[in-house]
Amino acid sequence: MPRDAEAIAEQVFGALADPTRRAILAELAAAGPATATDLAVRLPISRQAIAKHLALLAEAGLVTAEPGERRRVRYRLRSAPMRVAQQFLAALARDWDSALGALADHLNRGA
Repeated sequence: MPRDAEAIAEQVFGALADPTRRAILAELAAAGPATATDLAVRLPISRQAIAKHLALLAEAGLVTAEPGERRRVRYRLRSAPMRVAQQFLAALARDWDSALGALADHLNRGA
């Protein structure tokens, strides 16, 4: 996997490690773009805390900020970084599947 893809995957996994950020992403996936205020109404956390989490999600590339009316910023999901992380996991799974298959073959030959 290319180095930059590995760095993207690392940022995505770091962002997804927090349950509040996962809840924010789930809310954006379910209801579409929203402001920090919109999300604060739907989630049991303050608007200020949501804004901090959104900044981290934006840094990981998982959301993008779009200027709206009256200086309100709407956040929208970005799927590209998640696809990179999925590809990283798929490659890791292939490596594990190969190693586990070789172990099973070895054990079956010995039995």
